[in-house]
Formats: sequence, structure tokens, C-alpha cells
Amino acid sequence: MEIAITKTEHPKPHPNSEKLHFGTIFTDHMFNMDYSVEKGWHHPRIEPLTAIEMHPSTMVLHYGQAIFEGLKAFRTDRGQIQLFRPEENFKRFNTSARALCIPEFDKTFALHALKELINIERDWVPGSSGTSLYIRPTIIAMDPFLGVRASHTYRFFIILCPVGAYYAEGFNPVKIWVTRNHVRAVRGGVGNVKTAGNYAASLFAGEEAHKQGYTQVLWLDGVEQKYVEEVGSMNIFFVIDDELITPMLTGSILPGITRDSVLKLAKQWGMKCIERRISIDEVMEASSSGRLQEIFGSGTAAVISPVGELRYDDNVIKIGSGLAGPIANKMFNAITDIQYGKIKDTMGWTMTV
Repeated sequence: MEIAITKTEHPKPHPNSEKLHFGTIFTDHMFNMDYSVEKGWHHPRIEPLTAIEMHPSTMVLHYGQAIFEGLKAFRTDRGQIQLFRPEENFKRFNTSARALCIPEFDKTFALHALKELINIERDWVPGSSGTSLYIRPTIIAMDPFLGVRASHTYRFFIILCPVGAYYAEGFNPVKIWVTRNHVRAVRGGVGNVKTAGNYAASLFAGEEAHKQGYTQVLWLDGVEQKYVEEVGSMNIFFVIDDELITPMLTGSILPGITRDSVLKLAKQWGMKCIERRISIDEVMEASSSGRLQEIFGSGTAAVISPVGELRYDDNVIKIGSGLAGPIANKMFNAITDIQYGKIKDTMGWTMTV
């Protein structure tokens, strides 16, 4: 398919890259592509960013058939722009599509379209330390129909957003709260795909955490409510007795690409690391016995986010010295150095645009 390109006649001024927040400013153009049963995926186009017109009965508004991804483009010191493991994002995007009865797309074409879009918006990729261009591919159901079934029409779009740090704390440790009264996902559901409803299910507990002075919620499993799963916007890692531990993928945890990158780097470095079930009681006991050395999260938005405090019921534990631990530091530096082209990418994870 050939991508039609229409450029804006009214380009916006670029923001000061030293003062970027997350998710508030968008570039001039977007990618759009439509699906119908008769034509399949068709009419790919890059055009000025604009609102999507919807009938009030559009199915995504009522039945939540929506999936998305999140990845970033980085500007290197030499001015090159590169992506970090984008093939994995589009592979996971199609996995999400299958789970929600959305037609799969050609991953190679989608990546080509993304690169074309970024090339048009190259000047929007910020160059200040810690900044990047956040990329949000999304597919939504577009049928104007009130009835529970899979839609027959869809819109695939990609929007771009120059961003700074995801958390106000930056790379300083965050505080997380363990909830026992709320469940985000269960095995056999859609907790392992990036669908809008998963995030809606996390909002109430997230607000409760914020009211108590915590940045994020740490979810427990939805059956026994004793095994650690993930944080609202990232996977979670523990360092206990010099071993790196992360909850195994049981079907209710998002298979994070940064999570996978951490595990691959840890194994390359010869670290002891394991994916297994880990209970919140084990975490608390490891803290009380002095064996818990670090906790950190991993995700596209924050990359690595050290955890400095964890609250479970009335028990509050402090992790480390109040600063990022050595493993979190090493992981953050290793991944971001690859992303920004500061070191040679021996893992084959980057792609130049």
C-alpha cells in the first residue's frame, strides 16, 4: 500500500525541550488507516493531526474495543533518530488485536508507516537530556452500532508526543502502595494485553494511592490476592540476596518490553535472575530480615523507576538508602545509553529512522 501524505499548512511552534512534561503536547501530523470487512486494512495516510469524528453509538465508546502501544524515538548526540525494539511493540500490538477480536495488521508495513511519520516530524524529536518522542499507536472499533459483538470497522492511528520524565520524581525513588481491596486483572482475562479497560480498572485504586501520598499501586493477583503482579504503569523487580526476581507471566501481567530487556541484560551480565511467583509476605519478610536490597519498576515511559518506600496494610518499609540502588542505576544507564546511542548496541535493539 502507498501512504498518502498531506502536510499541514499551519505548523505549530516547537516547545522548549527543557520544560517538557508527559502527554500534553502533540506534533503536527498523525498516521491514519481504516479497516472494513470488504477492503481489509486500507487508505493509509499521514495527515495533519485532527479530531476523529464519531457517531455517539460508535462501538469503542460503549464496549471498549480499543488497544494501544507505547514506544519512543530518541535523538542521539550525533543528531540521529532511533527507535528501541519497535518490532516487539508491533508484535505485541497484534497479540492485543487477537485478544480483542480486532483484525491483525502487517507489522512490517506498520513499522514503515511509523518511520515515514517520524521522518516528517523529525524536528519534533527533542534533544535535551532525558527527553524523547513518545509514540502512541492505537486501534479503535468504529461501527455505529449498539450491540455486543466485534466491530466490522476500525481506525488505526499513530500520534506523537515530545516528552520529558514520566514521574515528577525523575529517577529518584517513588513510593508505592499495595492494595488488597482492588483487583485489576485475573488470569484468563485481558490483563496481559494493552487494552483501554485495563487502565480504567486501575484508576480508582490509583486515586486512593495518591490521596495517601503514594505514586503508584502495586497489584496483587486477583485469585488469592497474595502474589505480586505489577505496578499500574510498569512491571516490578526485587533484588533479594543478590538475586533479581520478577513475577512470572501468568496471563494477567503485561509482558513488558523493558521488562524483557532487563532480564536479557541481567543474564548477559551473569546476574542471578528468575521469573517466579513471589508473595507480598515474602517481600515483607525479606525486608524485615535485611535481605531485601532493591525494588524497581520497568516500563517504556519511565524506563527504570527505583522504589524507595512500600506500604502494605499498616506496614511501611523503606528500601535502601533513599537513593536508587546499584542494580536499578546500572539497568537505567545501560538501557538509556543504548536508546540514546551513547554505547554500541550489542543486543541489536535499536533501529535508525
